[in-house]
Amino acid sequence: MTERLPTELLVAGYLRQCMTAGIPVYIVHKGAPAAGTVTVRIVLQDKTVKILNQSRDMDGNLGWSSPFDSETVDEPRADQYIRKVVARDPDVWVIEVENADGKNPFEGKTF
Repeated sequence: MTERLPTELLVAGYLRQCMTAGIPVYIVHKGAPAAGTVTVRIVLQDKTVKILNQSRDMDGNLGWSSPFDSETVDEPRADQYIRKVVARDPDVWVIEVENADGKNPFEGKTF
């Protein structure tokens, strides 16, 4: 079993990384300090939203996956999805990032 960084510290690193780069970032939902997963809500300049869920590949490497077929969705659909995720798993951390180009500022490839 490999040791993993507690989610609370991972999120703190994400926040600091964004603040240092001048990217607006907010915690929408605070999850379990030690073992929650992370969902990122990226708001683009045109007010569409990209949702990415933290996941691991077959080798255990952190990455991101999108729950939607399209790259972006409108805000009401994104909000509905976030509400369902939090209802299903209250330990999840939800981070909102305002990033005009829609790029995920956090490390890890997108699956």
